[in-house]
Amino acid sequence: MSYRRMPNLGGINKARVAGVVIAIVIIIFVVIQSVATVQAGYRGVVLYLGAVENRVLGEGLHFVVPFVEQVVQMEVRTQKFQAEASAASKDLQEVHTVIAVNYRIDPQQVNTIYQVLGVNYQDRIISPTIQESVKASVAKFNAEELITKRETAKDVIAQAIRSTLAANNIIVQNVFITDFQFSESFADQIEQKVVALQKFLTEQNNLRTVQVIANQNVIQAEATARSNVAKAEGEAQAINIITQQLRSSPEYLQWQAINRWNGQLPYALGGEGGGGGVPFFQLPTPSTTNSTGIGNVTRS
Repeated sequence: MSYRRMPNLGGINKARVAGVVIAIVIIIFVVIQSVATVQAGYRGVVLYLGAVENRVLGEGLHFVVPFVEQVVQMEVRTQKFQAEASAASKDLQEVHTVIAVNYRIDPQQVNTIYQVLGVNYQDRIISPTIQESVKASVAKFNAEELITKRETAKDVIAQAIRSTLAANNIIVQNVFITDFQFSESFADQIEQKVVALQKFLTEQNNLRTVQVIANQNVIQAEATARSNVAKAEGEAQAINIITQQLRSSPEYLQWQAINRWNGQLPYALGGEGGGGGVPFFQLPTPSTTNSTGIGNVTRS
C-alpha cells in the first residue's frame, strides 16, 4: 500500500504573506519619501541629487521625487542675533558696545541663501557684518562725538549693517545698540569735562542775570532822570508864568490865596497895623482911647 505526500501549503502562504508585507512597507516608504511637509514660518529648499533647484516650496504638503529630491527647511520668521563689538574711534580711543539685530531672510531667496551661505548663515555673514560695520562707523567719530552725537553714530552703524545684509538677501528690521563704553581713564576725563562745562554754563547764566539786572537799573535810572528833568522843566515854566503874572498883575498873589483859602479864620488877631491876622482884607485901625475908655473925636 503506497501513500502520496501532500504539498506543504503552509510554507507557501507564509512566503506570500511576507512578500505582501514587504511590498506594502516599500510602498509606504516610497510614499513617505514622495511627500514633503513644510512647517509654518519656513520655506523648503529643494535639492536634486544634492544640487539646489531654482524653486522654493511654501508652507504645507508637497510631492517630490523619492530618493532623488530632498527638501531642506529654512526659517523665514523674524529672528534675533546679538553680538559684542569693539572698535577704535577717530582719536584712537577703544570703544565697546553690544549690537542686537532683528532680521528675517527673504522668503523668495532662501534657495540662494542656502546655496551661498548654508544654514549657518548667522555665523558666516551676520556676525562679521556687525563687527565690520561697527569698526568702519566708529572710526568716523571722535570718542567725544560718540557721546554728544550718539544717535547719529547709531544711525550710521545701523545703516551699514542694513545695506550689507540686504545685499545677501537678509532683511534687517531693527538694530538695537547699547551705550558706547570707554576706558575708565577716558570716562573720568569726559566726566570732568562735563562738570567744567556745566560750571561754565552756570557762570554764564549768572553773568547774564547780573547784566539783565544792571540794564534794568540803568533803564530805571534813566527813566527817573527823565522824570526829574521833565518835573524841573515844568516847575521852571510854572515859575516863569507866575513871574510874568506878577509883573502884569500884582493882585495875582491875592487871587491865588483866595482860591487856596479853606474858609477858616485864625484864632487870634494881631500884628502891627491892626488887621494883619485876617487874610484878604484889612480891619479898621482903632483910634487912641482916653482914660475914660472913649475914643477921641478927630477934629477936622
